[in-house]
Amino acid sequence: MREIVLDTETTGFEPADGHRIVEIGVVELVDHLPTGASRQFYLHPERLVPVESQRIHGLTDEFLADKPKFAEIVEELLDFIGDAPLVIHNASFDLKFMNSELHRVGRPPLPYARAIDTVEIAKNKLPGARYSLDELCKRFAIDLTARTKHGALLDAELTAQVYLELVGGRQKKLSLDPIAIAQVAEIRVARIRPVPLPQRVTAGERAAHADFVAKELGEKSLWALIMAAAA
Repeated sequence: MREIVLDTETTGFEPADGHRIVEIGVVELVDHLPTGASRQFYLHPERLVPVESQRIHGLTDEFLADKPKFAEIVEELLDFIGDAPLVIHNASFDLKFMNSELHRVGRPPLPYARAIDTVEIAKNKLPGARYSLDELCKRFAIDLTARTKHGALLDAELTAQVYLELVGGRQKKLSLDPIAIAQVAEIRVARIRPVPLPQRVTAGERAAHADFVAKELGEKSLWALIMAAAA
């Protein structure tokens, strides 16, 4: 099962007001484990970035001046996403910006039905909790030391960890390091009892059972075959 975790940074809150995407981060999961594959796109928004937005993500007009426009990276982005479900924290926000950009370049929108919203999962699993990405990371003891400002790729990686905590992913306390994943995969849990349990069936009972199987079920029955294999 392939899933793509997606996050964006923007110049503001509403594409209808002319705001644009300045960064897209995507992270690949397969069977609820990170593969190490990801993409990060810084984008020229074809407009100025308000100071208020710069304070949130730290992306300035000067930094973005030589970055590609959305139309220049859309093929690579869509090839990476493919037809996988999209795991997004507060999906309505990111999808409205993604679809606005796709509309500008004449590409079909990403259906909202394709999104897995970690905010909605958290509301169902943790009623009454706070649902910001920061708060959910703190709840699950996910390291936030690198998050001095918002960043699309970093936030996608954090969202991946939150998502797997919420859905009971196969690797508790997710590491995005493929080497660590390989090490975890090698762990085996011993299930052999150090002292066998005492027999609870007497020799007489076993003989009576064998006689019943032979007379009532026949020597080619499943029970007869099992007993012969165990003998």
